[in-house]
Amino acid sequence: MFQEIDFHNIELNPFTTIGEDGGYLITAGTGESWNTMTASWGGMGILWARPVFFCFIRPQRHTHIFMDRENGFTGSFFGPEMAGALAWCGSHSGRDSDKAHETGLEPVVIDAPDGSERVTFAQANLVFSCTKAAAMPFVPANFVLKDTVEGFYPTKDYHTLFIGFIDSVLARHG
Repeated sequence: MFQEIDFHNIELNPFTTIGEDGGYLITAGTGESWNTMTASWGGMGILWARPVFFCFIRPQRHTHIFMDRENGFTGSFFGPEMAGALAWCGSHSGRDSDKAHETGLEPVVIDAPDGSERVTFAQANLVFSCTKAAAMPFVPANFVLKDTVEGFYPTKDYHTLFIGFIDSVLARHG
């Protein structure tokens, strides 16, 4: 179903893929208990001499509980045919619904380097499997452009920045 590829060979424009093409799914948990959410903020690059993937999650999102609890997570990217499923996952909580059942997403369990499980979806075209390296809550005192940034937080529900070391990049084949 998936083939591991070298991160050096990824051809992806993060500005369109993350910000304009409907986002991606952040998923944390195991095959028994997981949650996913749509994100349109995030990125990838090099930090601490390793390839990293980073994402931002508000504390009230159900996925935040799983990100806090687990050692890793996945960032899964899809083709335009999955736009409806991603929109649904971004506007409904996993506390109240079965996102896989409601959207037709097919969960797939993949192995993590530490022997634990991670979850992605059969329909994903590209998956970043990551070990959590850092979790840092946003602190308003650190905002330099306060007028620009504060507009995103009218209820003061500041994101947590999660940074993951990329363990593997998987591409769907077949």
